[in-house]
This record gives sequence, C-alpha cells and structure tokens, in this order.
Amino acid sequence: MQTSSKRPYIVGITGGIGSGKTTVSRMFAELGAKVIDADVVSRDLLSPGSPALVEVEQYFGKPLFNNGVLDRAKLREIIFTNQVARAWLEQLLHPRIRAEIQRQIAEADNACILLSAPLLLESKGYDFVDVVLIVDAPEALQRSRTITRDNVTAEVVANIMAAQMAREDRLMSADIIIHNDADLAHLQRQVAALFQRFEEVARDRDKAG
Repeated sequence: MQTSSKRPYIVGITGGIGSGKTTVSRMFAELGAKVIDADVVSRDLLSPGSPALVEVEQYFGKPLFNNGVLDRAKLREIIFTNQVARAWLEQLLHPRIRAEIQRQIAEADNACILLSAPLLLESKGYDFVDVVLIVDAPEALQRSRTITRDNVTAEVVANIMAAQMAREDRLMSADIIIHNDADLAHLQRQVAALFQRFEEVARDRDKAG
C-alpha cells in the first residue's frame, strides 16, 4: 500500500452484506469526514441515459427495466445466481468505478478520505488505500438485516453471501475492525473514536510531508 504524504490518507471501508458499512460511512460523513462510496458511484454510472446503462440493457434485455428504469433488485438477484452475468457486469463497471473514485480523490481537498467499497478486498484495484477498516457482524445478523432491509428471500441473501469473501478471510485482512453487533450508540462511539484517530494521522502526515 502506498504511504506517500503527498496525497490524502485513505481509509478503505468494507464488510459483508448487512454488516452495516453504509451506516458506518454515514456516521463518518456526519462527523465531517469526506466519504466516497463505490455503491453511489456505481448507481450514478447506471443512471438513465448513461453509456453503461445502454450496454446493460443490450446485454440483459428490456425485461430488466420498468418503464425505462433499471430494476436494481432484479439485477442483483440475477448476478448473484449467474456467475457469467456477474462477471460481465463487473468487467463493465469496475474499471469505470475505480476511475471515478480516483478522479474524486484527486479533486478532493481533504487530508483524510474514507472509501467505502463492497469489493475492496476482492478487487485488485484498491491497493492504494492506507488502512483497511472492516465493519463486522455475525452472519446470522447479516442475514436477518438484509432480509428485512431489502425484502428479499433467505435464498437470495445466501447467494450474495456465498459470492462474497468469507467472513473469516475478511477479518484476517483487516487493519481495524468495527463490531456492529450491538446498538447504534455502541457503533457511534467506535466511529467517533476512529474519526479522531484518522484525523490525527492525516495531520501528522501533512506535517511530515
């Protein structure tokens, strides 16, 4: 991983589905952190009229759309049950996502940037992050949260989790772990402490540079 003080200190945030990485990212943003979310970038790349969306329609067909609007839930169900379709979509989107993330990093005037990316560890395109922060929750809690949040079946959630890095492997890759298995207050305390820590590290890097 790069450690040059001539660029921002970059914290990569990831975690399995239903772990709470989006909630953690929002908490960091509410504290004033600059957060770049790969999921948001991906959604923007598939906005109406975008070149990537045209390719998606050509590949998957019009049944994936409702009045011209992409049915994202249906797309997710397809790609997590069809490895060929998932590989095609990843080769379409991932280079574009990484390029947009790099553009946002280059334009940001922040000493510290938090990058939230579901495939931070699986993809080889994020080796520029300085520290890997894993948001972790027990798998049973991941499943129940996702079923409730997304109104999907247990089978769909199982397929998604099977396609992601195993929890044990993810935790072994962590530099820092946030445990999201209690209430929001407990989660906020962890986020607040880490925010202060990241800001201090970023300031020290600036002084050293």
